[in-house]
Amino acid sequence: MSLGFRLHAERTPNPDCIKWVVGEPLVDDGVAAQFSEPPTAAVSPLAARLFDIDGVVGVFFASSFATVTKRPEIEWTEIAQSIVDAIKECVGSGGSALGPDFVPPDPLAEGGVVARIRRVLDEEIRPAVAMDGGDIVFAAFRDGMVEVYMHGACSGCPSSSATLKNGIEARLRDVIPEVEGVIAL
Repeated sequence: MSLGFRLHAERTPNPDCIKWVVGEPLVDDGVAAQFSEPPTAAVSPLAARLFDIDGVVGVFFASSFATVTKRPEIEWTEIAQSIVDAIKECVGSGGSALGPDFVPPDPLAEGGVVARIRRVLDEEIRPAVAMDGGDIVFAAFRDGMVEVYMHGACSGCPSSSATLKNGIEARLRDVIPEVEGVIAL
C-alpha cells in the first residue's frame, strides 16, 4: 500500500449509505457503476468483496469514491471496518474497482432534446449529486417525461423525491421547454 493512500467516510442524506472517498481513482474518469446484486469478481472485484460483508445491499462507484448501502437494521459500526479493509486492499494493491468483464453502458447516439437533457444532467446535476455519494443516470425521454435511475446514496434516500422534483425537474424544465416532468425508475 502506498504511503499516500487516503480514505475517509462522508455521511449522505440517506442514512443507509456512506460515501467512502478515496485519494486515488477507483474507476476511469466519466465511468460510474451501480451494483444492487453481487457481481462476479471479474466484473468488479471490489464490489464482489463488499457484497461479502453481511448487511451490504448496494455498491456504487464513481471517479474517486464508493457509496455503500446497507440494510437498515445493520449499524455502520458493525461493518465499517470491513468496508475500509476491502477498499484499502483493492486500492492499496493498485487494483481497480472494476474488472475486465465490466461493460459500461453504451450511450446511444442521440440528438436534439435528449442530447440537451443529457448535457444538463452530466454537467450540472450529476456533479452536485455526486457530492452526496449518489448519481442520476438518464434512462429515457418519453411523452415529455424524463426517466432517470437514482444510484448510490440517492437510491432510497428520504429526500430523493424533493431532489427529483425541486432540483432536477425544476432545472430541466427551466432550460428545456419540452420537459414536462421527471420520474425515477
